[in-house]
Amino acid sequence: MKRTSKLLVGLVLVATVLAACSTPAATTQAPATDAPKELTKVTLQLQWVTQSQFAGYYAAVDKGFYKDEGLDVTIKVGAVDIVPQQVLASGQADFAVSWVPKALVSREEGAKIVDIGQVFQRSGTLEVSWKDSNITKPEDWKGKKVGTWGFGNEFEVYAAMNKVGLDPQKDVTLVQQPFDMSLLLNKEVDAAEAMTYNEYAQVLEATGSDDKLLYTAGDLSVIDFNEVGTAMLQDALWAREDWLQDAANQDVAVRFLKATFKGWVFCRDNFDECVDIVLKNGPTLGKGHMTWQLNEINKLIWPSPAGIGVMDKALWDQTIQVATSQAVLKAAPDANAYRTDLAQKAVDALKAAGVDVTGASYQPKQVEITPNGE
Repeated sequence: MKRTSKLLVGLVLVATVLAACSTPAATTQAPATDAPKELTKVTLQLQWVTQSQFAGYYAAVDKGFYKDEGLDVTIKVGAVDIVPQQVLASGQADFAVSWVPKALVSREEGAKIVDIGQVFQRSGTLEVSWKDSNITKPEDWKGKKVGTWGFGNEFEVYAAMNKVGLDPQKDVTLVQQPFDMSLLLNKEVDAAEAMTYNEYAQVLEATGSDDKLLYTAGDLSVIDFNEVGTAMLQDALWAREDWLQDAANQDVAVRFLKATFKGWVFCRDNFDECVDIVLKNGPTLGKGHMTWQLNEINKLIWPSPAGIGVMDKALWDQTIQVATSQAVLKAAPDANAYRTDLAQKAVDALKAAGVDVTGASYQPKQVEITPNGE
């Protein structure tokens, strides 16, 4: 009995050693985990320099939303001499941000591009005057010096003139203004073109020799083209029609839109952090101005009743009506000039993940003007 017990103990010990020795071999033979998939490289051409106007794109990069969708996105900034829709049409970018009427002019001239995501739901263009000029409506521009930027930014202004029976070439003195408010501040024009999110704030941020603010909103008179009825759709995302014929590229577009929309939702719901993200990317203007700008940009996006990026056909139709009536476009574009299916897929995916894509309860912030936008 003792010999049997010793034999059994020996066999157990041998079995234990063999089992221990076999463990590393079993580990090395286990299936390896999948290697990270290579990210698809994508280039986005902006319409202007780094600023909060493009905060959602920078946030999508910073927070990893594009990477989560398998995309490696390079953002190319704009400049006065850069026409984003032409950069896109020439194949130097996969997506571009451009105002709708500007892009449609390029499309009419042969650029086969399509609006796939209408980010801005309303226009941010104003014409600003001093209160004591008594300019409160487009009719009051008659006989006045009216500033515009040109480069396709003047369409809403001209349309407003024509709507009230003014001839831009005879009834007003048109002045080509720089992309700032110096002519208005120096009283060299009676009215100056401005964006709610940029140049309008520059007037309010102006200081005297003591670095104290010189003006308040009460010193200004503002004409809003959304109220005049000649507003046209602005920042939209465009892609090439031929590129989108490939189903794989359509998938890339949906993933790009999904991450982009998520970036804009982030900037709506995480306002201060989003401003900091813009500042990290080196805008030329200061924190105060970028804070004001993001607040105004959010107003142009939210609420988005059909979901961010999904086209509002009534606003599209108004844009086309204004553009054709003022000969900005020779004719209305064909039905392929915009599509909603890609943005809708992106919105549906975000909704399924519990993301608020309409911002129905959105309320803007109360932002304090800072001297010189610092």
